[in-house]
Amino acid sequence: MENRSQWGTRAGFILAAVGSAIGLGNIWRFPSVAYENGGGAFFIPYLFALLTAGIPILIMEFTMGHKYRGSAPLTFSRLNKKTEFVGWWGVLVAFVISTYYSVIIAWAISYSIFSFKLSWGSSTDTFLTGDYLHVADPGQIGGLVPGVLIQLIIVWLATLGILFRGVKKGIEVANRIMIPTLVVVFLIIVIRAITLPGALEGLDAFFKPDFSKIASPDVWVAAYGQIFFSLSIAFAIMITYSSYLPKKSDITNNAFITGFGNSGFELLAGIGVFSVLGFMAVQQGVSVDEVVSGGVGLAFIVFPAIINEFPAFNELFGFLFFASLVLAGMTSLISICETYIAGLVDKFKISRAKAVMFGGGLAAIISFMFATRGGLNFLDVTDYFINQFGVAVLGLVEVVVVAWLFRKLKEYQKHANDVSDIRLGSWWTISLGVITPIVLGYMIYGLFKQNLTKAFSTDNGNYEGYPDSLIYVGWAIAALALVLGIVLSLIKWRKGEEEVKSIQDREAN
Repeated sequence: MENRSQWGTRAGFILAAVGSAIGLGNIWRFPSVAYENGGGAFFIPYLFALLTAGIPILIMEFTMGHKYRGSAPLTFSRLNKKTEFVGWWGVLVAFVISTYYSVIIAWAISYSIFSFKLSWGSSTDTFLTGDYLHVADPGQIGGLVPGVLIQLIIVWLATLGILFRGVKKGIEVANRIMIPTLVVVFLIIVIRAITLPGALEGLDAFFKPDFSKIASPDVWVAAYGQIFFSLSIAFAIMITYSSYLPKKSDITNNAFITGFGNSGFELLAGIGVFSVLGFMAVQQGVSVDEVVSGGVGLAFIVFPAIINEFPAFNELFGFLFFASLVLAGMTSLISICETYIAGLVDKFKISRAKAVMFGGGLAAIISFMFATRGGLNFLDVTDYFINQFGVAVLGLVEVVVVAWLFRKLKEYQKHANDVSDIRLGSWWTISLGVITPIVLGYMIYGLFKQNLTKAFSTDNGNYEGYPDSLIYVGWAIAALALVLGIVLSLIKWRKGEEEVKSIQDREAN
């Protein structure tokens, strides 16, 4: 077997896996999703989804990476040559995500600096789209925005510098520093937030259960969607990271720690965000539901407006909040980039340095498009289509390939049980073989039905006002990831097929 990089310690792997899972979506997506889908009652379907999809898929991907000792393309090729495209598909989805995810981190760096003087002023929405991003009309590219471009270059220099140093000296060391720092910083934010006037009103709105919503299939789909998109599963990351594990590694325990660690941070984020939203509601004399927001708007419009109203230490709170976005974003971006760096090294047998320069350099250059005046509009559409029709569909294909097409669950169950303290039983096989495919299939059917209807009508739904050409770009990007994945899978492995099949041959004997 080839000499492969390894994590220095088990803690290093767990911190890297948790760092990948904990990203921007934990802070600005989970609180609003939970609130809109039953508040405290949402935690019932959320926990069920974690135990029947999130952790089971984590275990499956950890097992695949550990067993086949390769990047996602090499892992799927060793599973069966015909499935190599699935690995490349995941790598290309990760590649696309890295090009715009890096830009959001650049915004967070800028806002960390703006915090010192509250430079965003009183009209935070106008500042974001006008003074800072200089947003062009939908469909137009416009020129580069210097204030974004400079920070974006810093993001890529830091990311590629860490990746150049490798798995143990680069990724592991970076996560050992950034993840504890992120937790400490966010704890400070939460402690300050819960002491604000109105915090209790916000927390009551967040945790107050509405059990009537649990009967709605949409709430359960939302729970599975949140788990799916927040755990970094189904787009090559966890397979790549687990391929660097030593032979004797507790796969199942690591998956539970990663899954519950991610969910714990989401809960912490919900407490912090809704404490602050409660404060804003009280300051404005309105109900909490009138100030609830999510996504980019929450982070870069609502939060700056709230920070303006703080009774003291506005600048410090603002800096800590946006610094937490930078830390959460960087740990995720590093893991996303590692997928295609590992894929290039395995497939073409080039050095890690060349893979970082080529793969990371190309992603950095493409990311400049999102640093233009039209960048926000392109980012919005690209993020929606690559997540919904890249990650979600890819996850369904991955589970179907493993559980149904090649019936590998029993084999992977034995592999995980041989090295883990927690033994897998029928819960794991039923979750992956029945529950997860059905729920994902239902979710994807609804997405295609909804979006194909919009594609052939004058109603663009969430993209009303966007030209049709921009929507078609979104569809094209999602489709291109699959097409290029198939093309790359047709290219022969640099050192011959016998090396790719080596593990399968040994196991067959």
